[in-house]
Amino acid sequence: MSSALTDLCRYPIVQAPMAGGSSGPQLAAAVSEAGGLGFLAAGYKTADGMYNEIKQLRGLSGRPFGVNLFMPQPALADPSAVEVYRHQLAGEAAWYETPLGDTDSGGDDNYDAKLAILLEDPVPAVSFTFGCPTRDTLDAFAGVGTYTVVTVTTPEEAQAAQWAGADAVCVQGIEAGGHQSTHRDDPQTDGTGIGLLSLVSQVRETVQIPIVATGGLMRGSQIAAVLAAGAEAAQLGTAFLACPESGASPLHKQALTNPLFVRTALTRAFSGRPARGLVNRFMREHGPYAPAAYPQVHYLTAGLRKAAVKAGDAQGMALWAGQGHRMARELPAGRLVRLLAEELDAARTAVSTGSTQ
Repeated sequence: MSSALTDLCRYPIVQAPMAGGSSGPQLAAAVSEAGGLGFLAAGYKTADGMYNEIKQLRGLSGRPFGVNLFMPQPALADPSAVEVYRHQLAGEAAWYETPLGDTDSGGDDNYDAKLAILLEDPVPAVSFTFGCPTRDTLDAFAGVGTYTVVTVTTPEEAQAAQWAGADAVCVQGIEAGGHQSTHRDDPQTDGTGIGLLSLVSQVRETVQIPIVATGGLMRGSQIAAVLAAGAEAAQLGTAFLACPESGASPLHKQALTNPLFVRTALTRAFSGRPARGLVNRFMREHGPYAPAAYPQVHYLTAGLRKAAVKAGDAQGMALWAGQGHRMARELPAGRLVRLLAEELDAARTAVSTGSTQ
């Protein structure tokens, strides 16, 4: 690991920032206390909401942690396509007895206000999703001592992040649960993402800055594989979703290993952007018709998703999960970090021993 990453965590294990309530102060604190790098997900939160969670986390742990921001999105959605989808979801609204959401809630996710708070009261690390910040923004974070990470899905995006001045890139493979962090949302590229090991190797030959690898990682042996491929650390999301400190709903946690949910797929059904989740009724029925309209579709379906959780109906929820979801372990986050570290050491020892025989 590079010295900067070593200063942030004892083990090369990063807890992914999962927006929507899963990655709160309790989970991030438990991961950081155990020697990993915990992350708060500021996406979909107000600036004040993010600040309050940072204060809570600081009260729970004195260890380094990170905050993830969503980049503002360009207004590319076709309003007529969104209205067609609204009509298609009318039956869901009637079934769950809840109105569809307002799609004019804005696409900047309070980005500027969050930047102002994080620059005035710096945190150890900040990562970015759905795009790359300007050089001025990354230079400003460097000036206050914050380590910056830009999430990328191609070697070209990684190169752009390096040029802009990012300290590291988080390389996201197609296996990853939740949203694909493409910098440009192009429907013609849906499902064409690159597998993690291949992507890490390609990015390693493209940029000189450190790589954090993410996508479908559930075991220490997999962490060893991405480190061998050129990453300096591994980021895990679904692996931490089942932990008691995770803010995910009990239904979501149970679904990870429920035999009813046998596979994952990428869908625009819930948010208007490609995201990987467990295939359920909502995804099957609405995924083929969902428009490329983020965050409009996210706001449109927000009430439906909350109503499904309240009704205990996993078939109507956004069950974000990576391809390794069946390997989830219901362990306290700190114990999981230590177990992953032990598995990583065992995998490295096995390779070392094998290479000398």
